[in-house]
Amino acid sequence: MTTHAPTTIRIDSTDAFQRGLQRGRAIQDVLADSVEIYLSLFATAGISLETVRLNAEQALLATERWCPDLAREMEGTAQASGLDVWKVAALNARTEILSGGRGAKPGECSTVVNASNNPVGAQTWDWHEELSEHWHLQEVHGNARRFVGLTEHGILGKIGINDAGVGILLNILGHQADRADGVPVHLVGARVLAQASTLAEAITILRTAPVSTSSAITVVSPEGAVIVELSPAGAAVVEPQDDVLLHTNHFLDSRLALGEKPGLYDPDSQLRLATLAERVRLAPLPSGASGLVPYLVSQPGDAAQLCCVPADGAVLGDRWATLATITLDSAAREMTVWAGSPAATAENEAVRLVAIPPVLGR
Repeated sequence: MTTHAPTTIRIDSTDAFQRGLQRGRAIQDVLADSVEIYLSLFATAGISLETVRLNAEQALLATERWCPDLAREMEGTAQASGLDVWKVAALNARTEILSGGRGAKPGECSTVVNASNNPVGAQTWDWHEELSEHWHLQEVHGNARRFVGLTEHGILGKIGINDAGVGILLNILGHQADRADGVPVHLVGARVLAQASTLAEAITILRTAPVSTSSAITVVSPEGAVIVELSPAGAAVVEPQDDVLLHTNHFLDSRLALGEKPGLYDPDSQLRLATLAERVRLAPLPSGASGLVPYLVSQPGDAAQLCCVPADGAVLGDRWATLATITLDSAAREMTVWAGSPAATAENEAVRLVAIPPVLGR
């Protein structure tokens, strides 16, 4: 199925609250609908509105202590869109809030990176089909680093790359200690994009972030690439093997894996990782970012569902779909996005964004 290219919003201010105002104005016609879908999704997962608000307010406080600019930007977004700030915070903390929900989840995102020379990476973004029209691309100026990215309406960051060539990809994980009172992982990623000038700086931001819910953030840069697995039990850096990084939705670090939340993403995650590893064994990864996309293709009925297609009759909470396919090129400071599955990139329009470094003296 052919899908339309996503819109791109542009934000440019050195003041965090003003960046939030710009964000809120750009998406004010659609943001309230995103909030309502998430509130319904939380309720479907058995999370009360009272708990959602409490978790969102805790996330806002934790963020304000760790990085006040991110909190100010959420406040500006709320003001411009006419929403209570806790609702914007709930969007940014949606991963943390959902970690307290009931029931196992089906397949999620898959990531592949060629870490040799100038690293390139690709991933699928698999999420609830009801949110397929509730995301956008962004060009953000005014932070220490300029960056481009893909994110959901109201969420400050998700996947992207900055003008230093530091880019991030994101896979959700599940740990038995996950809870919802820390800094949201989406905001941790946003800080990497806004501030990190080197691979080492990105790793430091990730390893020291006071997160309370688990994710794997893959970092590509001109200097190299790693995966940083985050959890309430600590962080671990996963290095490339033979210049390859692969990740799905289970921990690769043996220490963190001891606390894996059972039954959440297995055996689907392991099947997808094994399929990616076998494909790389049979055909070494190309150096171009677009050449990674075929490694992520699957068809309905395949043992490993690298591309999600909602089952007939599935309802809210179970209608998982591949909403976007993304590639990053660290040397070119470039992100390319296709709405929909990697199996449909030939028919769907590609959007290319480049994080252009500022001109010296300006």
